[in-house]
Amino acid sequence: MTEAIMAQGATIFGCSGLALTRSEAAFYREADPWGFILFARNIDTPDQVRALTADLRAAVGRDAPVLIDQEGGRVQRMVPPHWRQWLPPLDQVDRAGPHAAASLTLRARVIAQELRAVGIDVNCAPAADVATDDTHPFLRNRCLGTEAAQVAANARAMAEGFLQGGVLPVLKHLPGHGRATLDSHKALPRVDTPKATLATTDFAAFKPLADLPLAMTAHLLFPNIDPDLPATLSPRLIRLIRDEIGFDGLLMTDDICMGALGGALADRCTAALSAGCDAILHCNGEMAEMQTVAAASGTFSARGQARAEAALALRHAPEEADADALTAQMAALLDPAA
Repeated sequence: MTEAIMAQGATIFGCSGLALTRSEAAFYREADPWGFILFARNIDTPDQVRALTADLRAAVGRDAPVLIDQEGGRVQRMVPPHWRQWLPPLDQVDRAGPHAAASLTLRARVIAQELRAVGIDVNCAPAADVATDDTHPFLRNRCLGTEAAQVAANARAMAEGFLQGGVLPVLKHLPGHGRATLDSHKALPRVDTPKATLATTDFAAFKPLADLPLAMTAHLLFPNIDPDLPATLSPRLIRLIRDEIGFDGLLMTDDICMGALGGALADRCTAALSAGCDAILHCNGEMAEMQTVAAASGTFSARGQARAEAALALRHAPEEADADALTAQMAALLDPAA
């Protein structure tokens, strides 16, 4: 492991607009975040996105991962006319019925091709949260089913499609967001379900996916496990993710600025890393906040760096495929009578 690699920041940052500013480039050069994440504010045309992803990597002088949330449905940063519009994931699962997993692999394969074409190589999907009747609307139709085994199979199918297309999947939101009745962007959800029940439902959806390379935490309070700290900041919950669910890949926080978390921004970062998260995700591109996050987060731990390298070692050139043909195959699975 080289000294330069060891210096990587334990951070993933957004940027402010469609093109990298001079001050952003200088900051990224100094802070050396592990990766970057794009949002709708950063997306216009394919040529523009390709230029932006190239400039982000040039700023840190290496092939840094570039992330996006391209689940499909409401959470889709790249939209028509330049990219395909997708059904919400749960709607596709319902329409495909017994063909759901096969249809999701095809969907993920096409999404991956669209991402790689503009320099994006990590997708913050699949969400293996188990939908319930009470799941908050911000999340419910982003889920992949209502039973743990169904969700795990569908999430695996999506992850395999992304990997075939040369895109690393990010499993989310560990240890399970499906029982939340509040939007964690705005407030801290509380899940009072007993741990034994969670182990056979919400947590059970993630266990078969524990070999995936990257995952994201949930900003939720599970008072029967830790009455004081949300999962992202809780050593008990992170140990559960590592030891009981079995995930040993790179664990990033959900956006550290979300309303579910209280306290100063720097304190959130240090608490998440102390709890056992590997990397801090900061999304809004605000320079003063990024400077605070970089200072508080420092560089990867030795284990975090090893997990980061292991994840990136799985990046590869996408397998050749005809996106239109894959889309037609998927459509046939969604409407077998057509």
